[in-house]
Amino acid sequence: METLLNTPDHTPLQRPEDERLGLPANVMYGFQHVLTMYGGIIAVPLIVGQAAGLGPAEIGILIASCLFMGGLATLVQTLGIPFFGCQLPLVQGVSFASVATILAILSSGGSLPSVFGAVMMASLIGLLITPVFSKVIRFFPPLVTGSVITTIGLSLMPVAAHWAMGGNAKAPDFGSTANIGLAAITLIIVLLLSKLGNATISRLSILLAMVLGTIIAWAVGMTDFSRVGDGPTFALPTLFHFGLPEFNPAAILSMFIVILVVLVETSADILAVGDIIKTPIDSRRLGDGLRADMVSSVVAPIFGSFTQSAFAQNVGLVAVTGVKSRFVVATSGIILLTLGLLPVMGRVIAAVPTAVLGGAGVVLFGTVAASGIRTLAKVNYENNMNLIIVATSVGFGMIPIAAPAFYHHFPSWVATIFHSGISSAAIMAILLNLLFNHIKAGNPDEPSVFAAAGSTRQADPSSSAEQTNTPIKSLAH
Repeated sequence: METLLNTPDHTPLQRPEDERLGLPANVMYGFQHVLTMYGGIIAVPLIVGQAAGLGPAEIGILIASCLFMGGLATLVQTLGIPFFGCQLPLVQGVSFASVATILAILSSGGSLPSVFGAVMMASLIGLLITPVFSKVIRFFPPLVTGSVITTIGLSLMPVAAHWAMGGNAKAPDFGSTANIGLAAITLIIVLLLSKLGNATISRLSILLAMVLGTIIAWAVGMTDFSRVGDGPTFALPTLFHFGLPEFNPAAILSMFIVILVVLVETSADILAVGDIIKTPIDSRRLGDGLRADMVSSVVAPIFGSFTQSAFAQNVGLVAVTGVKSRFVVATSGIILLTLGLLPVMGRVIAAVPTAVLGGAGVVLFGTVAASGIRTLAKVNYENNMNLIIVATSVGFGMIPIAAPAFYHHFPSWVATIFHSGISSAAIMAILLNLLFNHIKAGNPDEPSVFAAAGSTRQADPSSSAEQTNTPIKSLAH
């Protein structure tokens, strides 16, 4: 078993993610992760439950199921079992990529059992093809991963802005100065704690800012804890609560496209967090992470949940806090499990104003983009086409963010794949890297206007395109 603690003579850890910080730190940092992703993990069951015509009590069960399953998936991913789990600090939860397809299934006459059946079968197929995805790591050099990580951060900024405005576009106070002001106060608290606090306070700046922001919101009447006591305190998850799964071929096919998107996004998240914490990621570890994603998605409908994937916003939290321990995130999984069993705790966290999450989100998501830019700094741009690869990939990834309706008139499968800026950037970066750096035929002898001039230093002929094709595994050593 790996060395998990520094020895008295300060022998370095074998892997940074294996660091043990102790129970109090695990709980504090774990709650910080849960608060960061809580809004995202409950958004899917809220949207789907309303679309399916469920009442408040049934939607509550759906939310509890997603929290419980997110906890299970996080434990598998962080702690790992043979062949499953990348053992990285990645928080798992229900994927937002499946929402459009789920709504399409429901609007075309399908039911929740049809959705659950589609998720189970499509995820099972995804589990079978993970060996293919795990072999493509050599096509993810810093050129590709940097473009994708930058796009992850940029694509999450609209989420932070939406949260800062209040989170509910139909609410009368959406975009009010009060909401934005509360987000700004939370952001200022994060910055002050990061600058003025000691190392521990600085690492906990996001959590402390959320707590202080919530207290300020409660003091001025912008949040209400009076309904925390409504409903049961403890509730066990019910198997197949919404009925046995139904297997509709058309629904399964459409959901399989979502699974392909999830595999691409999870691959990017695994490589991103590996690059951030400076730990080697090989094809075996990537495959273990993807298998954990898929097996969690196969099991999820049994408990009443949907496709599972890594949460990109928590990758940003790892980057901004510098807390690399996977055991911190495993503690987050235990907290999510507890929230799934204790609806009362979920109601407490749900009382945190969305504007507070928005203020913290500006730092979190911006840090992801900054990490991507740092990765892109490793790329050699002289006398090659790498600049146009980065420019096109990031630009292509921004299209669905800048214009959400861009693909509305395309076939549904196109919209499903490219509605995500992350998957758009990943696909474009991989294809262009193959076209320009792996398929040499047709490349110009002289660099184009998109190549950086080599006037500042003499370019090493052996370190142009080829150098950027060194996978993250090699760079992390």
